[in-house]
Amino acid sequence: DKYSLKCISVHQDIDIFLEKGQAAIDFFKSFGAKYWVIPWFSQDALAGSDKWEETKSLFTALGKALRENGMQLLYHNHEFEFNTFEGKYLIDHLFDDIPDDLILPEFDTCWIKYAGEDSCKYIEKFAGKIEVLHLKDFVCDTLNAGPVYELIGNSSTPSNQDNNFKFRPCGSGLQDFESIIKSADVAGVEYLIVEQDNWYENKALDEVKKSREYLKTLGI
Repeated sequence: DKYSLKCISVHQDIDIFLEKGQAAIDFFKSFGAKYWVIPWFSQDALAGSDKWEETKSLFTALGKALRENGMQLLYHNHEFEFNTFEGKYLIDHLFDDIPDDLILPEFDTCWIKYAGEDSCKYIEKFAGKIEVLHLKDFVCDTLNAGPVYELIGNSSTPSNQDNNFKFRPCGSGLQDFESIIKSADVAGVEYLIVEQDNWYENKALDEVKKSREYLKTLGI
């Protein structure tokens, strides 16, 4: 309130909905959130697993409840959703198998590129279906070289030390944000959100400022 900031979305796992139902939705509605974003979901419960049908039912139930309350369910990807099952990416199974009105993508451009895919291609592939997009920059020695985070994914020994993976302010890493933003315009994206998981040499707000100043040079 002090800085007139608006809450656009929340990253919230599905457990609170299972525990509290409508009360959880009412809580997020109380401060104006438009989007409930699933920030991570185990690959062991996605397409190709014996839990996939249960996952679809969970996402469908939450998506319907949110729609009834004027909100929208989104899904935030990491790199492992670009593993394949039956010749198709897990991320495509997810959005092919659950109706668009119940779940939409909140693509993370860092993880798409790190997985070895083209962010622009995926943004434009889902044109008209992306309302929130994450801009995130990074550096590494090798793309698609395995997990580079400790808390999530399938590996207990992240490869970031070997792969020199680090998050960077926008414009300081491997991303081509000029092209990404053009694709976002083509796709009708409403919100661009800068996400930087960690910072190293500087303070967090100094890194935020770097991203903001860089994006201004692109007309954002």
